[in-house]
Amino acid sequence: MAADLVGLAESTSEEDVCKILKCFNEKNSQIFVFPGIGSAEKQKIALTLLKRLDNKGSSRCYALCLETVRILSRDKNGLDVLTTEDLLKAIVRHAQLEYYAQELGEGVTIQNGESNVIVEAQKCLCNLIFNSSSVQRICCRNGCVEGIIQRLKTYQDPDVTYEIKYFDMRMLFLLTALCADIRPKIRHELHGLSYLIEVLDLPLRGPEQSDARLSDKDVDLINEVLKILFNITITVGKNNMDEEEEAHFLRLVSILHDLLVCDTTTKEKTEELQNHTVNLLTNMPRASYEELLTPLSEGAVGGMDNKEVEYDGNSMEAVIALLAFLDRRLDKPVKSLKESLTPILHCMCEICRGNRCIRKYCKQKVLPPLRDDVKRLPQDGQTLRNKLCKHLTSSVQEIKELVADFLFVMCKEKAEKMVKYTGYGNAAGLLASRGLMCGGKGPGEYSSDSSDSDTEEYLKLRENINPVTGRWETEKSDPLAGMTEEQKEYEAVELAKLMHKLHSDGIVQPCRIGEDGRPEPVDHILELQEDITDPTDQEPNTDMD
Repeated sequence: MAADLVGLAESTSEEDVCKILKCFNEKNSQIFVFPGIGSAEKQKIALTLLKRLDNKGSSRCYALCLETVRILSRDKNGLDVLTTEDLLKAIVRHAQLEYYAQELGEGVTIQNGESNVIVEAQKCLCNLIFNSSSVQRICCRNGCVEGIIQRLKTYQDPDVTYEIKYFDMRMLFLLTALCADIRPKIRHELHGLSYLIEVLDLPLRGPEQSDARLSDKDVDLINEVLKILFNITITVGKNNMDEEEEAHFLRLVSILHDLLVCDTTTKEKTEELQNHTVNLLTNMPRASYEELLTPLSEGAVGGMDNKEVEYDGNSMEAVIALLAFLDRRLDKPVKSLKESLTPILHCMCEICRGNRCIRKYCKQKVLPPLRDDVKRLPQDGQTLRNKLCKHLTSSVQEIKELVADFLFVMCKEKAEKMVKYTGYGNAAGLLASRGLMCGGKGPGEYSSDSSDSDTEEYLKLRENINPVTGRWETEKSDPLAGMTEEQKEYEAVELAKLMHKLHSDGIVQPCRIGEDGRPEPVDHILELQEDITDPTDQEPNTDMD
């Protein structure tokens, strides 16, 4: 394979160099490892390419040299020869990041053919950053990050093509994902948060038509920006922000609202966009979630007559989009169950805790007043409540806990309400972990007013609802009817023996509810009756007062 580049160092003609590089690049466009090129040969090639990149030449020659570097950078073996500071400096210069890093002016005019060179240089940097930890460290201090942030200011310029913007964002995503130390610098010193918010807003206010759809390219670029914003806000101190930061987050969430309700060209693109939007929403401070609501007036689009989106004087379009996204993920998870459901469940828990209006609306949609649907198990059916209850006994711990938490928040963290909608058996895990197995409520603060009212259908069936299963059941005959006291005692002893055997064999661990409301194990099955008092043994009340 090295033979393809033979003569590269000896060639003095730019035309000959271009022919050799073009032939190599076309032949290896889909190759990712180069066992035929040793480290010494690769170093010789790198030095030759560096010399060409440093000398004056045509845009075509620069682009071919950079394309060769990009192809060779796919192979991690011998990558160190391509990661010298001199070569990286040349690539950064051809990406025109050096100019912006030095803040030499408001912008630079991109000449014909230069866009291809810039994009190839960006692709090289993306490959090298992804494959080399040393390149990651160098690019965090060689002006690469500063150059990208400064170039964000020029994104309204038509000379800055989509490809340049996309690979800038791709590079910045890789650096913020792989180098956690650079995140605070981007947020605070370089004011990256405000610049990235502006980039996010550009495609939304670009089309003048209100019914315009985001193009696939717009969605792809927005997704990269959302991923960067996720990385730089993941460690945000939500309770220690100044007024400027709070204003930034309010503005950001208002843009995320627009992204949730905007149209794209395909369902797949909408799913991608909403997925990244949901991920970022989980990092936002709770006070900013009010921006997911937009006040409705009589003359507003959709109007007060549109009962599907109106609640308490607000448009709930963004919340409806989030609930629909959750419903789709519950129906057909993408990738693993954990990856599919964890972000949206975490997001719903946060926004319901952070905003009373959103919580009440979600309660209305997810846990509406019970009717004759109590004739089936809470986990049976196709409503959101049914689908969520099904995951209360999931084998994936994170999913089980987040589903329980989401339902619990909508129940105002009241154990009695949780049991009513899910059944004690489904809710037992959450109640046990929070010390609420005997009832009570969690530490969350919620308004005292309640819109809960039982329907006539539910009230008629309530007496025969099994609190453990949460399902209405027909009256059953007493299994002990017709037995003598001796027979009952015999059956009780046999049951105790069976339970003891299960305990001894390590199949079950008998527990009782401790003083903290959580289950505590017992050493012997008979300990379960220690706290039980026989009503016939109680002394009569002789207090005459």
